[in-house]
Amino acid sequence: MTDPIPTPDWPTPTRDAAEAHFAEVLPRLGTGYAHGRNFDLGPGRHEHVSRLSPYLRRRLLLETDVIAEVLREHGMETAERFMQEILWRVYFKGWLERRPSIWDAYRDGLRADLERLDADDDLRHAVHRAETGETDLDCMNAWARELTDTGYLHNHARMWFASIWIFTLRLPWRLGADFFYRHLLDGDPASNTLSWRWVAGLHTRGKFYAAEAWNIAKFTNNRFAPHTSDLADVTEGLEAEEPKGLPDVQPLRPPSAPDPDAPAVLLITEEDCRPEDFALENFDIRATATLAASALRSPRPVSGKVTEFEAAALADTAHRITERADNLQADDPAQLALWATGRGATQIVTPYVPQGPLREWLIRAAPELDNAGVTLREWRRDWDTLVWPHATAGYFKVKKKLPDILHDAGLT
Repeated sequence: MTDPIPTPDWPTPTRDAAEAHFAEVLPRLGTGYAHGRNFDLGPGRHEHVSRLSPYLRRRLLLETDVIAEVLREHGMETAERFMQEILWRVYFKGWLERRPSIWDAYRDGLRADLERLDADDDLRHAVHRAETGETDLDCMNAWARELTDTGYLHNHARMWFASIWIFTLRLPWRLGADFFYRHLLDGDPASNTLSWRWVAGLHTRGKFYAAEAWNIAKFTNNRFAPHTSDLADVTEGLEAEEPKGLPDVQPLRPPSAPDPDAPAVLLITEEDCRPEDFALENFDIRATATLAASALRSPRPVSGKVTEFEAAALADTAHRITERADNLQADDPAQLALWATGRGATQIVTPYVPQGPLREWLIRAAPELDNAGVTLREWRRDWDTLVWPHATAGYFKVKKKLPDILHDAGLT
């Protein structure tokens, strides 16, 4: 019988609690973060990293606010490593916006993998063992249990896990990405999909991530010490699966800005839980609703921890804005038009919804909205507009631009 996994002391997913958590960890985000961030010391012992990701993912905390405070506390040189990690998230979002067909390929490929899973008993058994922590590798078993029990996994452990899943266990990478996406509290369609593609050698052609026994032992403080023979000797990635290479970079989708003169309803989603930043008092908002959409992450069941975290974040956001909000579920897209017209609105206003399952759902709702005379209009944050144009190739291109980006954002 295995011991229970300690549950991290996650703050309540509210803006106030997220800001309090950030204030608590801020002193550790300079030299301590740079020196200790790669060490996975086990559940409940992630003090060397910020654990801000579930709040940044929903923008209960803003990247710009976090960067500004870290710069004030630690200075540019000391804070640079942490800021680079913050930049990865917005880089991945921008990269997927510029190549939206990559999400389509992941979605379609996952469906095919799930069909194969239903038909192949050996594959189904192997995936079940990997997801429930019943493989021959102690490290994989511990990480799988930590993920499903807590909704979190150290970033270095995510890389090791993905590499072993793909190259040692030889399981379909999309099923692994889906496993993460269904359970991670900070699960994001861009960061999750592209991180798995990066490990597999599909994101940056010719580069892959190979989990190595010495590296696991060193950065877990010998909590795990697999033998070299336990892990695959990786010499190439999965580039052969995509012989045509990456699709061409596309222009950024221009959002249709909200009209201050048109009757509106406000839609709150977990893509951005800070709509109050967009001067709502300047709009004729007749009603507000939250849209629960975490179930869209996968055709398979999504963790209850994820749906509960989303629900609490949405409820807090609505409470900050209005005394009463309607609660919508992302199931029948037609209900969105019925809700808007029932409140006398001709536009739905919401913070920008980037590429991923919720964007797909809103696209499916578009014909119903058109027939009802309702337009979906979005605010896009200046930070995204500033960074995303640079996210056309590898991360290094954006990293080189970091000083200019910070200057243009008014952060230096």
